[in-house]
Amino acid sequence: MAEKLTFQYDREADILYVNTMPPYAEQESEELEDEIIVRMNPKTGKVENFEVLFFTSRLLRREIFSLPLAAELSQITTP
Repeated sequence: MAEKLTFQYDREADILYVNTMPPYAEQESEELEDEIIVRMNPKTGKVENFEVLFFTSRLLRREIFSLPLAAELSQITTP
């Protein structure tokens, strides 16, 4: 089953959090290029959450903002 994405923004720290589930202590963290932090399932290595540091400064740049991640998105239908 596909996970629903949730977005949270911390204005004080200027971090955008994108989650497929609440973060948990056992997740492994890794910093990718350009200050993107991914949190992965320790057993499968699947990315479950990621954090975009300095989010608003990225939006103010006059270049396209992209992530070093691949995604398969689909619409969630309700019965």
